[in-house]
Amino acid sequence: MPWQGVSPMDLRGQFVRAVAAGRLSMTELCDQYGISRKTGYKWVTRYEAEGRAGLPDRSRRPHHSPTATDPTLVEALCEMRRRHPTWSARKLIGVLRREQPRRRWPARSTGCALLKAHGLVRAHRQRRDRGHAAASPLLPANVPNDLWTTDFKGEFRMGNGQYCYPLTLRDAASRYVLRCAALETKAERTVRHQFERAFRIYGLPARLRSDNGQPFAGTGFTRLSRLSIWWIRLGIRPERIALGHPEQNGSHEQFHRVLKAETTRPPAFHLQAQQQRFRRFCTEYNQVRPHEALQDQPPAWRYVGSPRPFPARVPAIEYPGHLEVRRVAPSGQISWRGHLLHLTEVLAGHDVALDEIDEGIWIIYFVTVPVARFDARTRTLTALPHGM
Repeated sequence: MPWQGVSPMDLRGQFVRAVAAGRLSMTELCDQYGISRKTGYKWVTRYEAEGRAGLPDRSRRPHHSPTATDPTLVEALCEMRRRHPTWSARKLIGVLRREQPRRRWPARSTGCALLKAHGLVRAHRQRRDRGHAAASPLLPANVPNDLWTTDFKGEFRMGNGQYCYPLTLRDAASRYVLRCAALETKAERTVRHQFERAFRIYGLPARLRSDNGQPFAGTGFTRLSRLSIWWIRLGIRPERIALGHPEQNGSHEQFHRVLKAETTRPPAFHLQAQQQRFRRFCTEYNQVRPHEALQDQPPAWRYVGSPRPFPARVPAIEYPGHLEVRRVAPSGQISWRGHLLHLTEVLAGHDVALDEIDEGIWIIYFVTVPVARFDARTRTLTALPHGM
């Protein structure tokens, strides 16, 4: 065979020279070189027009594709991504579609491919499953103010060397950010002031979920803190995630990753400047940024304030008449038929109530929240996971 050991370019050159020599017909030469007459004429035509430069393979990509995305739409998508580098293609297209509803924006998959082709998507490292035990189930949030979630995003140093402790508070059903405060300290009084401001603006939630860190939880037998006691007296049920299971507050954790990426890299120079960054971020997060769990609507479209207003005074504690009521001493103990039972010092001065649920088995309540189980037969106390 004449083409063995010969490159395609050399083979095509030999073919067109053989045609020019005229010793064999086009049909005979095409049979000899194993190509169709159409291909043979193509190589001859290209050689006559361009010389040897016309013989290499050419791209089969069409010069025009009627289904290709409009370049102006591609540029708008890329520009939006540059302004919001942490937003997914779905979020970007959702905002663009709201702003310009008459234009034919691409699907999410096409948007992802376009961003990747323009070098605007970084490959994410796959997280390895470390085989955590299954977490205890928590009650879902079906409507706004069913559940608020709160946490401290990890502290960091600002440009002036001072630490910032970001306190965040969100509505779980709507993902609406209620507070994002740059604090100098995690002290209970400072944190309580932030919750007071949120309660005055938005009302009271039914439940408030946190981790087991201070000031949300205590270190004593009941793990109550002064802050959670205040919540309970306001009619809010504390809900704590299990130790070592941040995934039980997963939506809030994901929010923290976005907050960190968009407001702390690098951090501001001082606390006031950092708070200004948080304020701008929350406005965009609530009012503009689409959320997939909300059918690509921003949280502000779903959130409404609570019908339960923040009271001017903390309500007095009252228990039904059939319960056994005891006052907690400064030592954190209550007296029970000649015996002292230790609960927690943070309840000192407050009344708790005991309800007998079985022969010799009592549940100890603070307001409406069960905090311990008491076996009168063995005089033993067992803490109850009142937040679970």
